[in-house]
Parts: sequence; structure tokens; C-alpha cells
Amino acid sequence: MTRKLKKTETVEFRLPYETKQALSQHCKDQGVSVSEAIRYLIERDILNPVSARKPLLTHGRSLLAAIVAGLALGAVAAPSLAQQRAGTTAQFERLDHNADGVLSLSEFSAR
Repeated sequence: MTRKLKKTETVEFRLPYETKQALSQHCKDQGVSVSEAIRYLIERDILNPVSARKPLLTHGRSLLAAIVAGLALGAVAAPSLAQQRAGTTAQFERLDHNADGVLSLSEFSAR
């Protein structure tokens, strides 16, 4: 009888919002959590590339394709998101009268 390994380590990484939403929706459609899907891909492709285990997902390749497509979508969307933020920065700077990087209640009320 093999003992399940305890999950004690975490990995954090950043994704564009749209990519995370696409991944979350795909996992929901597959009936698994995002954590389960990522652990599955790590086990399948890195720890056991030729695994004899029954796959957690029947569409592992489609999950990987969805992740890649989401990353590509995020890369395409990133420039337009950056342009929107540039406008937001200008608006903030107009409100931040003393240029301290913090918007006080009086600065906000004076708008």
C-alpha cells in the first residue's frame, strides 16, 4: 500500500486575468480544480512522462492546449491592457495634487 505524499509546497506565478479565467472555466468544464489539473500535468509530463496510471483527465491534451491558447490570448491582450493603464495613471496623477503617490480623502473629494 503506497502512502499519498503530503502537499506542503506551493508555487505562485502570474497570469493575465483572461488566461486565468479561461483556465478556470476549462477546469470547471472538466470537473477538476485548477490545482488538480496543474498537479496532473506536472505528474504526467515531468515526474512520470510514460505513466501507466489512469489519467485524471480524459482530455489532458485539450487542457494543455487551452492553457497554451490562454497564454497566447494574454500575450495578445497585454499591450491593450497596458494602454488602458497608462490612461488610468494620468487620471491618478491629476488627482494626486501633492504627488506623494497616495490619494487622500481631500484630494479625492476635490475632484
